[in-house]
Amino acid sequence: MVDVLVIAGSKSDEQVVAKATSVLEGNASYSVEYCSAHREPERLKKIVLGSDASVFICIAGLSAALPGVVASLTKKPVVGVPISAKLGGLDALLSVVQMPKGVPVACVGIDNGENAGHLALRILDAVKKR
Repeated sequence: MVDVLVIAGSKSDEQVVAKATSVLEGNASYSVEYCSAHREPERLKKIVLGSDASVFICIAGLSAALPGVVASLTKKPVVGVPISAKLGGLDALLSVVQMPKGVPVACVGIDNGENAGHLALRILDAVKKR
C-alpha cells in the first residue's frame, strides 16, 4: 500500500515528478506511473481503480485532462499540477482548475510539484493516514 500515487501524463514531465517525490521522500510512501488520459484511457482506469493510494497527484500539460479524469474515477483527493508545455502553462492551468461540479481537483501552481507534495502530506495528516 502506498500513501500517494503520482501519475504523470508523459515521461517528459519527469522533472516535475521529481519535485513532488522529493517532498514525499521519507515522509510518505509513494509510487509513480506514467499514463496519458487521452492515449491510454483504459490503462489509466485500471491504474486508478486498482490503487490503494489515499491521495493522487496528477501531473499534465497542454489540455491537462489527467487530473479531471482521475477525479472522475475516484472519491479520493486529487491534486493537479499543470505543466508549462505550451502557452506558458496557462492552457494546462485552466484545464485543471475548471472542473465541473462534482469532480473536484485541487490545483497547485504551474510546474509546482513541490506544493503538490506538501498538499498531499497535509491531506494525509488530516485523515491520519501517516
